Amino acid sequence: MEIVDITAQDGLLGPLLLARSAVDRSAALRGDAAWLEKAWADPATRVVVVDDGNALARRSGEEFSLVFSAPADAPAGERYLLGVDAGGVAYFAVSAPLPEPALGASHGRIVSPVAASAVPDGQVVAAGLRQVGSLLGDLDAGLLVYAVALEAWHSTHEFCPRCGSRTEVRSGGHVRVCPRDGGQHFPRVDPAVIMLVHDEQDRCLLARGPQWPEGRMSVLAGFVEPGESLEHAVAREVAEEVGVSVTGARYLGSQPWPFPRSLMMGFFARATSTELVLDQEEIVEARWFGRAELLAALESGEVRLPSGLSIARRLIETWYGEPLSGDW
Repeated sequence: MEIVDITAQDGLLGPLLLARSAVDRSAALRGDAAWLEKAWADPATRVVVVDDGNALARRSGEEFSLVFSAPADAPAGERYLLGVDAGGVAYFAVSAPLPEPALGASHGRIVSPVAASAVPDGQVVAAGLRQVGSLLGDLDAGLLVYAVALEAWHSTHEFCPRCGSRTEVRSGGHVRVCPRDGGQHFPRVDPAVIMLVHDEQDRCLLARGPQWPEGRMSVLAGFVEPGESLEHAVAREVAEEVGVSVTGARYLGSQPWPFPRSLMMGFFARATSTELVLDQEEIVEARWFGRAELLAALESGEVRLPSGLSIARRLIETWYGEPLSGDW
């Protein structure tokens, strides 16, 4: 299977950093027990350990790279096949506690986004996608997104929802089977729409949720409901959260957001009304910004935008026309 480059979505300014990938997911091999056993016995196979969304990463210059081990050196835990690269190397994730030596180092665990220069070159740290996702290469970013998403799903689906029996991992970590009733349970994602709303004056609408401190603003977003199209979800969410009517929803790109299992689908939508009526449980502040006004608010520190890891940042910068500063 050819690996498709999807890092530059049509119409978006800049890449979607969690949509990168450089391996064939090799779905046809997941049910081949003999191949899985052979791949696990191969010392060339690479294994990344993932623990509650974190993995070990090493700073190398201005980037980070995942720390892999051979299968023989990997800890015991559930195994998930992540795929095979163009050179035939197989990649697995193992859900297990991270090795202790790295956690005892001075930069043992990173809990907020970091610049490469903040960590000594060669230092190994425990970190998640929010902390180092933008600093990983295409191969490692794709592998970690995949591993984190699978680990999150498995951690909440250990038992059969029908009979309560403990389920068993099959198909390289892509199915859980109930030994009592034979039911198969597959990893799921939660589809969500995220939209930059602009009006006839080409102002964009940014908002702040009640869980965010003052100044932290982003575009609107929400989950798609059962039986609902993406376009209807865009219009419904905007109307519910800020009381604005929109039309002309235009799809721009998507990326996984495995916190724990969302798939974010990005849109532009044109407002046909501009009066703001906020749902205070969801939105405590919303404002229309022209480009000059947004730039001034960012430069003064009055407003801070989502990180470059998010599709929200890409939507805002695409509307603005060039990269912006002022991360959360």
